[in-house]
Amino acid sequence: MLSPKPKQAYQPMVAIVGRPNVGKSTLFNRLVGGREAVTASIPGTTRDRLSGSVEVDEQSFTLVDTGGLSPPPQELLKDKIRMQVEMAIESADLLIFLLDGDAGLNPVDKEIALWLRKQKKPLITVVNKIDNLKRELSSAEFYHLGLGEPLLISAYHNIGIHDLLEKTISLLPTCALPTTESNIPKIAILGRTNVGKSMLMNSILGEERAIVDNIAGTTRDALDTQFIFRDQTLSIIDTAGIRRRGQIKQGIERYSVLRSIRAIHRCDVAIMIMDATELSTAQDSHVFGLAVEAFKGVIAVVNKWDLIDDPDGSKREQAFWTVKQAFHFMPYVPVAFTSGLTGDGITELLNLVLEVHQERQLVTPHGQLQRVLKDAMAAQLPASTGTRKVSIGGIEQVDTNPPTFVLAVNDARIHFSYRRYLENRIREAFDFKYTHLRIVFKRKRT
Repeated sequence: MLSPKPKQAYQPMVAIVGRPNVGKSTLFNRLVGGREAVTASIPGTTRDRLSGSVEVDEQSFTLVDTGGLSPPPQELLKDKIRMQVEMAIESADLLIFLLDGDAGLNPVDKEIALWLRKQKKPLITVVNKIDNLKRELSSAEFYHLGLGEPLLISAYHNIGIHDLLEKTISLLPTCALPTTESNIPKIAILGRTNVGKSMLMNSILGEERAIVDNIAGTTRDALDTQFIFRDQTLSIIDTAGIRRRGQIKQGIERYSVLRSIRAIHRCDVAIMIMDATELSTAQDSHVFGLAVEAFKGVIAVVNKWDLIDDPDGSKREQAFWTVKQAFHFMPYVPVAFTSGLTGDGITELLNLVLEVHQERQLVTPHGQLQRVLKDAMAAQLPASTGTRKVSIGGIEQVDTNPPTFVLAVNDARIHFSYRRYLENRIREAFDFKYTHLRIVFKRKRT
């Protein structure tokens, strides 16, 4: 029986700001990976992460590591650095201003504090590396910043982290979006820079609503626009291109990426744009991964198809299988071909959006779902973990958008191959052709 938990209207964003070497990345890793919170990270590259999702007491938020936000130690807050701080403030719902309790108060800290005091944004002042009495006593100097009482922590030693999380949650917005918008499908246009996202959006809307230029990264803000298709109101979000973390420049482009990540959390269906002349790059896989980890509906779009000479359709078929092979781990993702310049394929794309969104609202009959599980287990049992035989006591759909299924097990260490096996059986039984499914194994109490 479907009994979803109340959903947050959106996932608030918390940014860690501060000069270099104060422990921003250490704090980020502690909050995202620590025992205080259940987490689901979004990778920036294989080496480090740009953002992660933190859940505390059934409330979640996106935590952002703004490494490189502030100037080198020998410089004060110059115009470009000031612009970076301003962009961080604009993107985030709450700022954590991190300071170094070992090095003490720094002139750059004072410059950043002077700027932050003028902003109308919730702020927590945090002094890091406080792991002994001497540093705790010397931390009194940070009161001179005029930002209230600082919170003393040691991210490395996990000191004060629980208090920081409690204060963070207490300051985050909890208001829901208007109910009139709750049933409107939200679409995010995502992809690398310069693949034609803004032009495709203009073609969908039938008028120029975003800047179109041949300079990569023209779109800096996420722009929401509502429109009607087949008597259905939809909301479309155009975002800046996402690059891999190592390719993200300082300043405006970095915080454009934050807006894109936020758009992923807000959307129901992500339209992943690829350039027909350069299919399935590593950056495309990165962008796909962001949406998949957030369990969003995904449509792969091969844009700029007007540039391809394909009289017999053979190149289109080849491109289709190239995309399918590149993203073989998501065989359910549909592929569409469009041209933002000519408008070809737009109607077919929007039909796919509605179909994916409709699938994500599907509620499966409870009795039939139990029979699917029994039949699947009769055909193939899960592998044992060590000497213990794994048993599954039942299955229940607990949510939609995405369809979420919880299975009661005696051991949650189920191999990913069996998770995929059960997912495929559910797909086949209920005709889930396109949407992402979430399968959760929950250890039953004994």
